[in-house]
Amino acid sequence: MKPVNFDYARPANVDAALVLLADDSRVIKMMAGGQSLGPMLNMRLVQPDLLIDITGIEELTQVDTSTENLVIGACITHSDIEDLRVPDVTLGALPTVARGIAYRAVRNRGTIGGSLTHADPSADWISMMSALGATVTLRGAAGNRTIPVEDYMLGALEADLRPGEMLVSIAVPKLSRSARWGYYKSCRKTGEFAHAIGAFLVDPDRNVSRAVIGATESRPVVVAEAGHLVGNGSRSGAPDFDAVATSEVLESSGMDDPIDRQTHCVALRRAIERAYSA
Repeated sequence: MKPVNFDYARPANVDAALVLLADDSRVIKMMAGGQSLGPMLNMRLVQPDLLIDITGIEELTQVDTSTENLVIGACITHSDIEDLRVPDVTLGALPTVARGIAYRAVRNRGTIGGSLTHADPSADWISMMSALGATVTLRGAAGNRTIPVEDYMLGALEADLRPGEMLVSIAVPKLSRSARWGYYKSCRKTGEFAHAIGAFLVDPDRNVSRAVIGATESRPVVVAEAGHLVGNGSRSGAPDFDAVATSEVLESSGMDDPIDRQTHCVALRRAIERAYSA
């Protein structure tokens, strides 16, 4: 199939893009890498009147490390992170996760902002960014709004993006030298969608211990204080993983199928093991 006919605009800055977005008389879609939107256009799952190409906006490809956070523009690609064109302040977490996303051709075009806004539960960034405690900054006519990544995703393919708003940047806290992280996803083969994701971060210097279980049917399950899931670990070995407590967390989140819970428990356990095996 082919897309329906639509108008095309490529604004030079965020303000110009917001002016275009303010037209509520038309169906408007915004495109960066197009790795998800392109197929949806071809299958006519989305039929916009106007397509706004934001790849020409310089602000959305900027990186700032001058604060306690790494601030990444929304149009930074997965390969930018993988190839360390974006400074790594996460002890290898960002480039490692980027390297495991789909295939190189997808990583060359796909953007971090597009991935988060598409809000696919099986996507890598929504889980890892939630584990890192990252936030997103959205801009609209009323100004900027900053929210945690785990709150940005409302459900499957649904982001907290208000009319006239666009995502402009992602802020990732810089990890201390004592931090440990782990990430694991279960896929039948490389490049396929994940069936279960586990992400884990412990940063004693910042008093942070977070666990995330992703690739659920909706938003990731985030445990902001994950100490009770991992027991008393040490830097020399993996702590005791509490599968029962983890299963209870998943069940309380609505995951009723015991096999599904077991699969996701294993994903988190392996993420924790990776955190303590480095």
